Amino acid sequence: MAAITYPILILSCLLLAGAGRCLAASHEVVRDWPALPAEHVLGQCVGVGVDSRGNVLVFHRSGRTWSSPFPTEPIAVPTVSVLEGRTGRLLAAWGANEFIMPHGLSLDREDNVWLTDVGRHQVFKFSPDGKRLLLTLGERGVPGADQGHFNLPTDVAVLADGSFYVSDGYRNTRVVKFTPEGKYDFEWGGKGAGPGQFNLPHGVVVDPQGRVIVCDRSNSRLQVFDPRGKFLTEWKGPLIGRPYGVSVGTDGHIYAIDGGD
Repeated sequence: MAAITYPILILSCLLLAGAGRCLAASHEVVRDWPALPAEHVLGQCVGVGVDSRGNVLVFHRSGRTWSSPFPTEPIAVPTVSVLEGRTGRLLAAWGANEFIMPHGLSLDREDNVWLTDVGRHQVFKFSPDGKRLLLTLGERGVPGADQGHFNLPTDVAVLADGSFYVSDGYRNTRVVKFTPEGKYDFEWGGKGAGPGQFNLPHGVVVDPQGRVIVCDRSNSRLQVFDPRGKFLTEWKGPLIGRPYGVSVGTDGHIYAIDGGD
């Protein structure tokens, strides 16, 4: 099997609060990146992050595709690939026999790796090298809407003090805040299209001002909240479409992924 390469599109777009417009945009195609061994298949890439050393971590489904019902057996090959940022060279791969349906990847300030698995209904925190599982939330394979369960959780945003938000997700349509130890703190949301309601919260991030920004995917908007979940504003417009993911760059700009609308 020949090596597979994926051209990466680097897009810079500043979202203006309340306008849903791009202030400026530029992109550059980096060809033949990553440079993967022939036997290493990424498949559907569902989460990406950059660590403090500039390495790129990709959470992927290794040939598995979204299907209903989900398979019951974990993916037998690695699902987390660590790539050298400059060259795209594969540095490490881990996560074999762990995940049913990989979804979200986030990194905290210590380069710990946070992953969500919608097939297992769980959230995980791994050491930077992936060798130690530091925290697990949710019950494997058991969906729920209480303080100890998720139902298809999608993403994690970690604060400087180690506390974190989970967007939960396809069924529960809520955002849940946890302490650094993983204890339930509070939540907000519910199904709907009003302020503070969601129709598939698919991605979550915290900006430098402490605002919580949530991709409200099927409502075609980004919602902005204070740290306690109080609604502040929404960003909605033709350039946002269905936002799948959101991140904050070192330049303070907010980067959003449009699902194709």
